[in-house]
Amino acid sequence: MRATAVIGANFGDEGKGLMADFFAAINPVGTVVVRFNGGAQAGHTVVTPSGRRHVFHHFGSGSLAGARTFLSRFFIVNPFLWDKEQRELSVSFPRMLVDKRAMLSTPFDMLINQEVERFRGGQRHGSCGIGINETVERCSGPRATFVGDIENPIRFREKLREIADYSVRRLEQLAVSPSDLFFEMLASETLVPTYLDLCEKFKRAVQLVEDPTSLRDFDRIVFEGAQGLLLDETHRFFPHVTRSRTGIHNAALLAAEIGLRNVQAVYVTRTYMTRHGAGPFPTERSGMTFEDPTNAPNEWQGSLRFGELDTKLMAESISNDLLDAGGLNVEPCLAVTCLDQVPSADATAIARECGIGLGYSSRGPSRDCVSEIK
Repeated sequence: MRATAVIGANFGDEGKGLMADFFAAINPVGTVVVRFNGGAQAGHTVVTPSGRRHVFHHFGSGSLAGARTFLSRFFIVNPFLWDKEQRELSVSFPRMLVDKRAMLSTPFDMLINQEVERFRGGQRHGSCGIGINETVERCSGPRATFVGDIENPIRFREKLREIADYSVRRLEQLAVSPSDLFFEMLASETLVPTYLDLCEKFKRAVQLVEDPTSLRDFDRIVFEGAQGLLLDETHRFFPHVTRSRTGIHNAALLAAEIGLRNVQAVYVTRTYMTRHGAGPFPTERSGMTFEDPTNAPNEWQGSLRFGELDTKLMAESISNDLLDAGGLNVEPCLAVTCLDQVPSADATAIARECGIGLGYSSRGPSRDCVSEIK
């Protein structure tokens, strides 16, 4: 079994979808792409050599190549957004494998998240408004919801009622005054029935599993990370981060559970840096811009921000991340994307300044533009 972990080296949007698709295409039938953190706030763009383009949120970025997807217990499932994505894909893939212990977002998490961000005004944290932080926070206590809960619809419906009541108290805890829109959505007669229907649809469409041991059936595992090292929940840029471990930490835990000893860690970066949403950006440069159809301006995170590559910060982040590998033998390398946008960039020099070797480079948006550096 061969294993590769694709990890963002910056604030996300580095080209992780491109690299996951590249590795999956080597042996699609024998490959499974494992989502090991985050949730639907990820937006991983894949452009096939034939020109088809999709931004992946739940499905692994190897799907168009024909690889399976495994949503691990560290992933946050959102039935609303899963349904939207599977309809957008409009093709049948091999059944998705989902750990029953994966956290399950509810519509109330999304409502709280959006209400809080609106209340913050100019002091927003950079949330994308789909309830990631609220789901993680709630799932650490007695009102936790996991994918396995949808197997007992009667008890699950009762739990949703408890969460609905709790959502008002949660806003009080956060010192946020609920808006009329919040109460209108909370009182909706269709919100919960629609959500429950989507949970049932999700259950029928995927294969629920008890643990990750089914991953042993594959020849190649691609651990696909979401966001980047600078958005890890333990990073010094807190609170402008995400509520998950974005580096090797979760992948190493899963690898140990299935008996893997060796993993190639591919840290991905553009030739420049981007950040979507509020928060620190030491090298941001006003007026700097590149074409990016994936990251369109939106209500929650505004416009994509651009800046110079900070190799010193990358070197520090990668070095710290490798300390989280536990007993796993990790072979790190760098993948530099978007070289076609900055032809003067020297990928080898970037890797050298980051303290690791250059493994891959890309001069275009699709897997046939990726070169492996021997």
